[in-house]
Amino acid sequence: MKGKLAQLDTVLYFAVFTPSPKHWWRIAALAFSKSGNGGLYIVLALICALFFEQLGQQFALTAVLAFAIERPLYFFLKKRIARVRPCDCYALKALLTPADKFSLPSGHSAGAWLYAVCIVEHLSVYWWLLFIWAAGVSLSRVVVGVHYPLDVVVGALMGIGCASLSIFLVGML
Repeated sequence: MKGKLAQLDTVLYFAVFTPSPKHWWRIAALAFSKSGNGGLYIVLALICALFFEQLGQQFALTAVLAFAIERPLYFFLKKRIARVRPCDCYALKALLTPADKFSLPSGHSAGAWLYAVCIVEHLSVYWWLLFIWAAGVSLSRVVVGVHYPLDVVVGALMGIGCASLSIFLVGML
């Protein structure tokens, strides 16, 4: 089963990744990917904590706790699984240089879904836009050539799970 799953994952990767995509597609993928780098998360959490009073502070606490759960899990899995990135397996140039060596799970995907779920839980604004954004960040990581589809699915599930656990724990306070 493991071989067939890896084979399917590779087929899906090549269906999405193209070494020289159309200009607008490349710009969109890079923009989505960069929006999931993490700096945006800090700025939005600070703005919410400062301007949305108790609700914003509860959101910021939930997001910080969720990342405190997710980051160690992410680093443990990344090192333990040690799946080589697709851009390093094939003679293809990714559209950006990844920050580390391994691909599973996708940290961008985990972070985007974690953040989107935390925002929706506390601020309930434009949930569908947030989920489209998180899906866009996830898909962009395949489009730019640094992740297989399974990497971003696992990352998304991990982010949703960590956010859900954090929401539960903060709700217990």
